Amino acid sequence: MPYVDTHCHLDHHEGLTPAEQVERARAAGVQTMITVGTDMASSTQALRTAARFEGVWAAVGVHPNDAMEATPHVLEVIDRLARDDNVVAVGETGLDYYRDYTTPAQQEAAFRSHIQIARSHDRALVIHCRDAWEDCLDILVDEGAPERVVMHCFSGDLDITKRCAEAGWYLSFAGNLTFANAHDLREAAAAAPLELLLTETDSPFLTPHPHRGKPNDPSYVPYTLRTLAEVQGLPVDEVEAAVEANTRRAFALPKD
Repeated sequence: MPYVDTHCHLDHHEGLTPAEQVERARAAGVQTMITVGTDMASSTQALRTAARFEGVWAAVGVHPNDAMEATPHVLEVIDRLARDDNVVAVGETGLDYYRDYTTPAQQEAAFRSHIQIARSHDRALVIHCRDAWEDCLDILVDEGAPERVVMHCFSGDLDITKRCAEAGWYLSFAGNLTFANAHDLREAAAAAPLELLLTETDSPFLTPHPHRGKPNDPSYVPYTLRTLAEVQGLPVDEVEAAVEANTRRAFALPKD
């Protein structure tokens, strides 16, 4: 079964071109990748990159740390990009109270707009949430979550894991799952339903053990998958098959 990287930034890597990253990924057995924009320019580039490579798709949006840039014009561009057949998700969007680059009000306004765009085009919604879980879930419920929601780089505790699972939202785990100090995160991953699990790199960030200190790329996603299988207490090939099937459902990808 092929590995899947549901969240990478192929155009953010300073050492490898997108073509080199795709080549490395394929050599490692990673056949499906979703490259993610974080503002208008990178979202436009993500779509261009996805159009170049088979098995690579795009997500478009404005990161909550850049929410001040989510002007009506920018959101109009994101809305237009989201209509393209190579775009499978809107985001990453959400809330980040760990950083103070933008105000909570700016983030909320941008978040609500992204939810509306995702719903209007039947795209998955990719959510970045850091230290803001209560507000994030409240806004999703209040605004009306789209049919398919992905919690990118999931960092919630057991209670948040349960609440997301009850809503049918997908939980995507990144390389930090492999870190020695990630006991709480592994506990959450162990409790997550198999049918809602996804894997990602968030590359070039969050490089998994044993490659910490190097820039991340999609070829490293198998390390996260193997850790996920370990905490789930299941064979690697079973979790790999489940993640691949979950990815196709979450992002409405074609079967072939």
